[in-house]
This record gives sequence, C-alpha cells and structure tokens, in this order.
Amino acid sequence: MIPSACDLVVGRWGARFSGRRFPCSIGRGGFTTDKTEGDGATPVGRFRLVGGGYRADRRARPFAGRGPFNMRKIGPRDIWSDDPTDPDYNHGLFAHGHPYSHERLRRANRLYDVFVMTDYNWPEAVPGKGSAIFVHVWRGPRVQTAGCVAFRADHLDWIIQRWQPQGRLIVQS
Repeated sequence: MIPSACDLVVGRWGARFSGRRFPCSIGRGGFTTDKTEGDGATPVGRFRLVGGGYRADRRARPFAGRGPFNMRKIGPRDIWSDDPTDPDYNHGLFAHGHPYSHERLRRANRLYDVFVMTDYNWPEAVPGKGSAIFVHVWRGPRVQTAGCVAFRADHLDWIIQRWQPQGRLIVQS
C-alpha cells in the first residue's frame, strides 16, 4: 500500500507529512518488526492515531473545536500501564497508588505536554508486545525515545492541527 498525502511517514531519515519533511526521534532500539515490552524499539507498521492528551496548565488545547480525535486534559493521576501482568496493560488509567508498573502521563519534563496515542497493540493488548507507542514532544534532535516517535513541539502542533481522520502513522525501517 502506497502512503497517501494525509499519512505521516516515519523512516530512518525523518518524517514526511502533508508535503513537508520533519526531523524526528525514534526508539533507542531502532526499528523492529517484533516489538516486545522494554526493548526500546519503534514498531514498524501502519497505525491510526486514536486519541491523546495535553497539559492544560502549560499550553492551549492542540486544536480548536472538534478535531480528528479526542484530546483530553492530563492531570496528576493520569497514568499508562506498561506492566504485562496488569489486567489493564497498555491502557490509560486514572489512578493513585496503582500496584502495577506504569508511566505517569503528567511529567515534570515537557515530553507529554502534548501527545497522541497510536492503536499499536491497543485496544486489545497482547501482554508483552509493547505499550504506550505515542507521538510526542522530543528531548532534542536525534535524542532517542523508549519506542515512541517524537517531534519538536511546534512541528508536532503543526502536524496535529492538519491531521485528517483517514491519516495513518506509517513507520518504515
């Protein structure tokens, strides 16, 4: 399948979207066709962007009115389960003192000031096949992620504002 004009295509040398090229960061484990939890790799494939979040205390909502997916405000109790033994593995939760391993979505750094979740291993998660494959703000050019795809904040905003519901994130090795 050939990528369409509304797809975000990520490869070894960056990303293409809507006629523009963007630098981006991928996982420290490179690209993989056999993702496992904790490998630090970015999975190869075609994924939908299905929702996301933002820090309302740090920034405005990523798009005004109705967008192509739901963007919700992230608070101090919002987490994402990354523990394959958790019945809620690879799902967002609103919890305090969650007994399983998880990632806090409201972070001190700016990585998740805005993020979009993919449908990689979601909503029917296979334990151990990887969790929380997000598109989020980067730490810096070519600074690796834990498996996500990351962009400069203003580039991510530009992409989100122009996203079409039929668009896909296409990760190529």
